[in-house]
Amino acid sequence: MQIFQYNASIVFFAIFILTVLARAVLLRRKEIRAIVFGATDKTDFLLIPFVLAIIYAVVANSFQLPLWEPLVGPFWKTLIPGWVGLALSAAAIIGLIFTLISFGDSFRVGIDEEKPDILVTTGVFRFSRNPIYVCFDTFFIGLFLVHRNIIIVIAVIAFALLIHRQILREEKFLRSHYGAEYEEYCRKVRRYL
Repeated sequence: MQIFQYNASIVFFAIFILTVLARAVLLRRKEIRAIVFGATDKTDFLLIPFVLAIIYAVVANSFQLPLWEPLVGPFWKTLIPGWVGLALSAAAIIGLIFTLISFGDSFRVGIDEEKPDILVTTGVFRFSRNPIYVCFDTFFIGLFLVHRNIIIVIAVIAFALLIHRQILREEKFLRSHYGAEYEEYCRKVRRYL
């Protein structure tokens, strides 16, 4: 049953990543460059090692790839948290889809200083100013509950801290670009939930 949870988490991970990439491709067909990751700040690339660590740790569990046992040894033996983790990951994928729909043509990976679109405040953005990041964090917490090891917990914590840093950078840009409209939005809607 544990292998099923590991394999399901790989499928969910692939769906999660492919959902974002598919949206970027659809926007590219409209001549909108959705992936501007690292364009304004090269430190954006700090996320990559943590994402790669998570991917490797997730795949290593399913395919018995080499990994030092103390790093992948489970914190607990029961499978119940793994089922909760899969449910969280599935909910995060659904939330991600609704977020991408709400974004419309404004979706970007990174800060687009050259061609920012309208300020999106409808759809799921009525409940959170950063629903895509809430989905990312929820998804990775779900992965931790499935894989329950030190590599995933360290990578998830680091990823969450880097996401928070990115949110602060985006908020600074949004304040400068949208001014009073963004300030009013901030008064009505929370940063996370």
